[in-house]
Amino acid sequence: MGEDIRLKSAAGEIGAYLAVPTGAAKGGIVVIQEIFGVNHHIRAVTDKFAADGYIALAPRFFDHIKTGIELGYTPDTIAEGRKYVTELGLDKPVQDVDAAIAELKKRGAKKVGVTGFCWGGTITWLSATRLKPDAAIAYYGGGIYGTRNEKPTVPTMMHFGDKDMHIPMEHVNELRKLHPGVQIFDYPADHGFHCDERGSFDAAASKQAYGRTLEFMAKNVG
Repeated sequence: MGEDIRLKSAAGEIGAYLAVPTGAAKGGIVVIQEIFGVNHHIRAVTDKFAADGYIALAPRFFDHIKTGIELGYTPDTIAEGRKYVTELGLDKPVQDVDAAIAELKKRGAKKVGVTGFCWGGTITWLSATRLKPDAAIAYYGGGIYGTRNEKPTVPTMMHFGDKDMHIPMEHVNELRKLHPGVQIFDYPADHGFHCDERGSFDAAASKQAYGRTLEFMAKNVG
């Protein structure tokens, strides 16, 4: 369904995966990668948002380091992805998201949401606190707690798994107290529960979280 385009941001030029709905778009959504790059799963998520009526764009953040990085889910590739994330930092991806929002608006989206998974959940949170999308939906962002004192300025939703060893529920509950205006849901599931290519995939949690995400998008984006 999708195609690769070029995206110019303040951080530099990178690739991005674009998927367009068949009919008139309800709005736009930036889909933010995990530590594994814009791999098969992230492209599938992007395609799904397009099938549900949104112009969807997934920036290839790792292009700043090397083009063509798409990783699987083994211990070795997890370590490799973490190395790239550390090297890249947070500022460049946030700048890329800003450019992606502008690109979607240029392509006709009146309003644009942002969603992301794992590391992308953290970038989604920072997009809500530092940029001006029309909505932000973060899935199990492990770095959110470390930047918890930043304040979102747009409608924001978060999804966490209560079996996630990377993100203790104590942290999730503290986020609830710090940000009562943010919708925060937890599910009886592990980290990465939305990815049907990982052993931690949880179909029930994924379906419920995605349904809530679409409702949130419909309310705030279109």
